[in-house]
Amino acid sequence: MTTPEILTITSLSCGYPSVSVLENVGFSVHEGEMVCLLGASGDGKTTLLKSIAGLLSPEKGRIAIAGQKVVPPQTQRGEASPSVVGMVFQDDVLFPHLTVMENITFGLRGKSSEEISTLAMDVVGVMQLETFTRCYPHELSREQYQRAAIARTLACQPKLLLLDEPFSSIDSQLRYQLISELRQILRQRQIATLFATSDREDAFAFADHLILIHDGGIVQQGFSADLYYRPVNRYVASFMGNTNYLPVKISGDRQWQSFLGEHQATRALKLPHGAQYDWLVRPQEIALALDEDGPGVIEDRLFMGNSNFYRIRVNELALQVQSGNWFEPGQPVRLSIRIDQPVLFPPQSAVSAQE
Repeated sequence: MTTPEILTITSLSCGYPSVSVLENVGFSVHEGEMVCLLGASGDGKTTLLKSIAGLLSPEKGRIAIAGQKVVPPQTQRGEASPSVVGMVFQDDVLFPHLTVMENITFGLRGKSSEEISTLAMDVVGVMQLETFTRCYPHELSREQYQRAAIARTLACQPKLLLLDEPFSSIDSQLRYQLISELRQILRQRQIATLFATSDREDAFAFADHLILIHDGGIVQQGFSADLYYRPVNRYVASFMGNTNYLPVKISGDRQWQSFLGEHQATRALKLPHGAQYDWLVRPQEIALALDEDGPGVIEDRLFMGNSNFYRIRVNELALQVQSGNWFEPGQPVRLSIRIDQPVLFPPQSAVSAQE
């Protein structure tokens, strides 16, 4: 059964008086769905969040939350501002003169004391803040501080939650623990979430779907694995992770040739026979084996804990390979790649094997 759309953005363009930031952006977020707005700094993620929150007037297009058009406060004419929206930013500022509990209950004023207590204690429990309710913000760690900021927002029971780099200042181990906990909370409460970040690892960990923004527009959107393994262009490929590009020639309806030999696709390539392309191969898609007659040589090894990151020289190509096996620099290796359907791009004028 299809869940209802909570956020609907249609043909949106927004920016500032002298600068246009985003052009013709459109997407939707459904109830309980966690979507990541991914892009480099300056690509318009925060601008878009401000527009959704009603803090910035779009130049054109439409934003609707739960079917209600978003109208900035200064231009409201009978249409409500998005009170069903909760926001947590990278440097979300708690009131320094209030305790954690007082910060959480601040947005609940106007409700009965019983309802305030119920809502506050609920979010204190789910965000594991029981021992910090009487603490002031300056007494909290960065993780505890962000937990309190998230709890303050969740207490207001938003239909849509906007997150702008809320995990970037937290130690990586604690960060992924918090992300995992927050995902479970949001899914249980069926809160639609739009999370903006420039960190692809955070995006992979948090989101159900990714929207990659570049140069004022959406480059590609879909499941994380789609953007990682089936990017629409080289920019998406490199933004999503380390890449290798192997020169290949189309040799049949489903065949292509590389320095490793002939490869077979599961579906027709629909490319002209004999045409030259660059084959995108991720570092973990290459398998290595010791072989005195192998075409590759280990140039360098980086120990990453649960895997090793190798630089392999094959004639004039330098390839990146991620493997759990242990090899020493200088050892000759055989390479193999098993991919059912290749991602192929037209060759660039000056081709490098990696980006």
